[in-house]
Amino acid sequence: MRRRSPVNLPVDRMEKGNNKSQHSRICVLGLLCAFFWGVLFYFHFVVIGGRTFQVTSISSEIRTHDPVPAVIRPNPPVDIDRVANDNKPEIRDIDLDTQDVVEQKSVNSVTDPVENSQNSQPEVVTEQKSDNSVTDPVVEQKSEDVNKPKDFPFMKALKTVENKSDPCGGRYVYVHDLPSRFNEDMLKQCRSLSKWTNMCKFTTNAGLGPPLENTEGVFSDNGWYATNQFAVDVIFSNRMKQYECLTKDSSLAAAIFVPFYAGFDIARYLWGYNISMRDAASLDLVDWLQKRPEWGIMGGKDHFLVAGRITWDFRRLSEEETDWGNKLLFLPAAKNMSMLVVESSPWNANDFAIPYPTYFHPSKDAEVFAWQDRMMNLDRKWLFCFAGAPRPDNPKSIRGQIIDQCKNSDVGKLLECDLGESKCHSPSSIMQMFQSSVFCLQPQGDSYTRRSAFDSMLAGCIPVFFHPGSAYTQYTWHLPKNYTKYSVFIPEDDLRKRNISIEERLSQIPPDQVKMMREEVINLIPRLIYADPRSKLDSHKDAFDVSVQAIIDKVTRMRKDIIEGRTNDDFIEELSWKYALLDEGEYVGVHEWDPFFSKPKPNDGNSDSDGSGSSAEAAKNSWKNEQRQHS
Repeated sequence: MRRRSPVNLPVDRMEKGNNKSQHSRICVLGLLCAFFWGVLFYFHFVVIGGRTFQVTSISSEIRTHDPVPAVIRPNPPVDIDRVANDNKPEIRDIDLDTQDVVEQKSVNSVTDPVENSQNSQPEVVTEQKSDNSVTDPVVEQKSEDVNKPKDFPFMKALKTVENKSDPCGGRYVYVHDLPSRFNEDMLKQCRSLSKWTNMCKFTTNAGLGPPLENTEGVFSDNGWYATNQFAVDVIFSNRMKQYECLTKDSSLAAAIFVPFYAGFDIARYLWGYNISMRDAASLDLVDWLQKRPEWGIMGGKDHFLVAGRITWDFRRLSEEETDWGNKLLFLPAAKNMSMLVVESSPWNANDFAIPYPTYFHPSKDAEVFAWQDRMMNLDRKWLFCFAGAPRPDNPKSIRGQIIDQCKNSDVGKLLECDLGESKCHSPSSIMQMFQSSVFCLQPQGDSYTRRSAFDSMLAGCIPVFFHPGSAYTQYTWHLPKNYTKYSVFIPEDDLRKRNISIEERLSQIPPDQVKMMREEVINLIPRLIYADPRSKLDSHKDAFDVSVQAIIDKVTRMRKDIIEGRTNDDFIEELSWKYALLDEGEYVGVHEWDPFFSKPKPNDGNSDSDGSGSSAEAAKNSWKNEQRQHS
């Protein structure tokens, strides 16, 4: 068999078939390339281009209608995710030529700058001011917060005054519940309260003492007691129990009362005890107060307490055993508190004078009205009078001249208290003389002040003072600043150097003026007396009411100054006596009474400025006088 040979195709046909297949591949590749570029251009110009147009349009709309200032964005855009993660603002450079860039939190969302500023994670933007300065809005917000009133712990108390339906708004008083060793325990040991006086009888009847008999008709039928002049501690504390605006919520309190019997405390230890014993209760009290949460509200500046003695019993400057008194009023914490005493210091700012107690303590308004009417209509046969003893051991005292003029005048009456004359210590005898006199002479006592001034005004007798420290710079809460309305002032030097006639001086005052002055004195009676602590007057403000309101006003002013950032850097404590005499808007300057207070004091700081001896010595003499009265 013959083998069949393979078929041989022509060469040109093979080349033609191969060429056709190559052209097909090129066409496919071309179509794919065209499709790819078509899709790419479509995505670029339609999808991306459309979205950019949309964002730009919204950005323009925001700029057109947004009421906030123009916001300049940084270029390139901020990485929102990074800002959110860091949660920290940052200040960036500003491209002044770019004002349209708005950032996106997501592909299809637009961030509104107003909403963003209120977001807990705000988008940080910078704002261009008119002076091209850059301000971080977060920093600016913090600045605004600084200018807002701070939430002080006493704001709740201040806001109580806004409640017009609350009669106690702005008048609440919180009373510390002190351990009994600071008050009531002292009364249980009343025999130890004075070296020479049995104070037990004087602490009865809520501190008023035993009732006075009206056998001679000098007093009215009710409200008269043999009150000790140093009993204000217990009288005031018992009176506070009747205060109509007490609160147990200290956050509402306009002031905080500390019922510490400071006068009774020092009276126990002034004679024969070392300074450690004299200071013990004061140091213990301050330690107790500073641990209380109420103290932290104002560091004690809203606290006040009462002491029924003169300020010099609480102002021992040294640690020498021979120095007088304790150092209560010089303790740093006590300097923040206000202390009410029967005589204050002209040169210190943490004590305030309140009236000595008199014998009259009414429980009803009718008793006050009846007494005022009676004093207005009395026949006063003496032009002037004086009740007191000479001070031969004090060469600066003018009592000797006053006694001599009373003895040598036909219109002067003298109740001499020397040589143990019992009538001088009889309330009935003293009040009877005051009621029968037009003017009552009130020179300095052993210290600046004396109780007799208030007894005389209670009797409707016009007081005559010889030193401004006896009343005018002391009882500024209770007496008019214009002292000529209710009193006569004769400077001590007029008697000491000029030998002026008291009778002649007083006789020159016109009768109409005398009548007006007497009416003023009698109108002052309610605010100079302490009502019966077991009751309360309805229409009159007594010495207690006036004092508490003055403290509340003082604390309120202090709180408002703190809120408004006002400071008192120019205050000069050595001139404290002047500040109390100023009217609103007045400034401390030269005063007519500068010679009475401006003389330099010795280095120990205890001396009276007028050179009459140390204040401590005056306090000691006051105790000696008490010894003389009860010996």
